Amino acid sequence: MSRIDVFVAPRPNPALIRVMTVFNRIVMLRGVPGFRDLLPFNRLAGLRGVANVRHIDFPDVDRDRLKACCGAGKATFITPNHPEFFTDWMIDKEIVSQVSPLAASWATHGVVNGLGRLMQKFWLANNLIAQIPGNSQAAKEHSVAWALQGHGVLLHPEGSVGWHGNIVAPLLPGAIEMGLEALKRGRATAADFKVWVAPVVWKLAFTGNVEPALAKECTYVERRLGIDRRSADTLPERVHHIYSTLLTRDVAASGMVSDRRLPYDVLQKALLVDLRHRLGAVISADTTISDIAELLRLSRRWLRENASDAERSKKVRALTETIQRLQRVGPWAAISPTSHAGGDRRASEAHPQRLLQGQAARYAQPLHSAAGRTALCPHPRAGTTGLARL
Repeated sequence: MSRIDVFVAPRPNPALIRVMTVFNRIVMLRGVPGFRDLLPFNRLAGLRGVANVRHIDFPDVDRDRLKACCGAGKATFITPNHPEFFTDWMIDKEIVSQVSPLAASWATHGVVNGLGRLMQKFWLANNLIAQIPGNSQAAKEHSVAWALQGHGVLLHPEGSVGWHGNIVAPLLPGAIEMGLEALKRGRATAADFKVWVAPVVWKLAFTGNVEPALAKECTYVERRLGIDRRSADTLPERVHHIYSTLLTRDVAASGMVSDRRLPYDVLQKALLVDLRHRLGAVISADTTISDIAELLRLSRRWLRENASDAERSKKVRALTETIQRLQRVGPWAAISPTSHAGGDRRASEAHPQRLLQGQAARYAQPLHSAAGRTALCPHPRAGTTGLARL
């Protein structure tokens, strides 16, 4: 078994964590005052703020409520949503630094274990817990033990990042399972011991019109993917065209016989069924399994147990990666309220052929732009346009 798949318990260094909290706040999020809005310095990510999140609207009442759930005599599992990658942990770290500074955070094993021994030591000192697919028992055990010491544990119950800012994906049960285990152990010594699973939902909002910047980045994506741009298309239509083209390519690569003129969601579902049957056949699993999550779990176990079978392992990896990628565009994309680039709001797209056209902002917002962003915090409430809240 390679180092990336071996769990090593974090060894938190409080001094390093304090330093990295300040570093994260200035370099990763807000930028350096006096330079972040001044040309040419604001073109340098570290001076502007790598994630360019200028403000986190975290009302005192919400901060106090979350802080009251943390500390000695209780175990707390903090569960934020997971709309995008990188920015997520930077915002999460800023939040937990205000309520539970020594909280442990779950992170992908590719980050914690996969960047070399020196970086592994650094991340473990920052109290990161490596989430190893299909082999998470040791991480869960450490998390429960750490939470019982009165420190929070942060993890994303949605699992993988979904790149959707307006939707919370179906939740995984890990936080609840660990919470119940912590409660059982805590009540063994104190009848009034409490365990909290504290959800946190945040949303990003642009503070300026970024449609031109998003259109420029969309052009970059089209060029890199070899997708022709249709000059009359709006930005939402271009995003829809990108996803439709990629789906058509996946259908062609699979050899599946299907009418490619079908609506996106119908064609996607048909392809997922076909890929599910193929994956089940390769790993000799029950091909009638309808739960794709269960099939993916079985495939990860198969890969661990059949590492010597290089040819079949390659097929299994290719099929699982394709299924996971296709699942990132869930059924919510066709039925949820849409927020178009430029700030206008429309009702949900009823016709399936317009599946993703109204979702451009969801996929475009994670792209970096020069405009500042604001992060929002824990209880939704009415707010002004361009203000993001937790």
